[in-house]
Amino acid sequence: MNNPMLAAVRTLLKETFDGPEENASWYTEAKPGSGLFGTLETLSSEDASIPVNGTTIAAQTDHTRYYLWVANSYLNGEEPRKDWEASWKITNVDQLTWAQYKGELQQEYTSLLKTIDSLDSLDEQTSNGLLGAVAHSAYHLGSIRQMVKAINVPSQT
Repeated sequence: MNNPMLAAVRTLLKETFDGPEENASWYTEAKPGSGLFGTLETLSSEDASIPVNGTTIAAQTDHTRYYLWVANSYLNGEEPRKDWEASWKITNVDQLTWAQYKGELQQEYTSLLKTIDSLDSLDEQTSNGLLGAVAHSAYHLGSIRQMVKAINVPSQT
């Protein structure tokens, strides 16, 4: 990748979702498993369904997936029909649904990385969309990690 901004966005997204590489970090906790996927992997469907301040980790997870879907749609030249409230209505999930939400989040994340890899240059709109995806995803990572503390799930990090 020859574009330094695209490389930086990719690096920060990878840290947000996959966690930092080799115990070094730009902004997350510099420990294995501290990215979004590592954090979610420690949680059962029951944990993900515990309400904390009016929402659940399951809802936070699906909202993050939804946001990435919207970002991917715009980056691919589509105008998605949005329903931001839908993801926040999630309360209880069973094991199958929880696995599905995590899998769909992984798919949208992978799709976003592929889109970034296909870009050669950035205009202002695309730059804002990509930087927004980093910021929005990092915000929800922080929210979920605080929720994990609130429900007293033992952390591997």
